[in-house]
Amino acid sequence: MNSSKTGALIRALLVSYMVSGLLLLALSFALYRLKLKEAQINQAVFAVYGIACLTGGFVCGKITGSRRFFWGLSSGLLYFAVLFVLSQAINHGASPIFSSRTAAVMLLCTAAGAIGGILS
Repeated sequence: MNSSKTGALIRALLVSYMVSGLLLLALSFALYRLKLKEAQINQAVFAVYGIACLTGGFVCGKITGSRRFFWGLSSGLLYFAVLFVLSQAINHGASPIFSSRTAAVMLLCTAAGAIGGILS
């Protein structure tokens, strides 16, 4: 993998996490003002993951210009990997390593990244 592709992947990851931060900030404000239920919050967090990975895949696909599906999928998978490692580090491995929710988030992130790459 050459440095331009690596740079594109890193930029896409940074964009994804900036979008996540902004959307999670908006979600926390909505939680405070609207007193949302836990099920609604879980769905909104899934939507945040999807939108962030879609955006990252789109950015990565635009930057690379070729093999956009692959690079979008890679950006979504990398987004999930960083999220997973940080989550395990913060929780000190207290939660199960791989659960159905983890699998769903991984599938969502990779699919959204790939779709973002295709749409770029």
